[in-house]
Amino acid sequence: MLAKSLVIFIGVGVLAGFVFGFYLLDMKNTNQLVFVDGSSISIVTEKSDFKKGEEIKITIINSGTTPLTFSDTSYGLKISGLFGIMMYSPPASQVITTLKPNEEIVFVWDQMKSDNLPVLEGLYKISSNGIDSMGNKVEKSITINIWK
Repeated sequence: MLAKSLVIFIGVGVLAGFVFGFYLLDMKNTNQLVFVDGSSISIVTEKSDFKKGEEIKITIINSGTTPLTFSDTSYGLKISGLFGIMMYSPPASQVITTLKPNEEIVFVWDQMKSDNLPVLEGLYKISSNGIDSMGNKVEKSITINIWK
């Protein structure tokens, strides 16, 4: 016969495993594009796991119904490590740019940092932010994995 405490610990462990599994499943959601009424921006990549050195096509889409304004031609695109260390931002000129509803812009990142050194394997955050017609900041970020 099993002790009561052992049964309780096994039950808690199984329950915790299910909860953590559903949390990770939700976190791994690859549905990156959602159109909404109002202000919204979406970032889409072909997949979320990339091999080291593989080009990454990043599409920034105005997925709302109002135009979005950006302070330069990089459309607010930034790629950073998960600890917030900036890795890459595309070269940009200080020209105010606009994305109309359903309009998109595509960037290709060759996994090189801004100082032309290759990035290491790991998790990276791709983010973009702009301003809607009411002056509100609109931002979005996604996470990708780079594997060996």
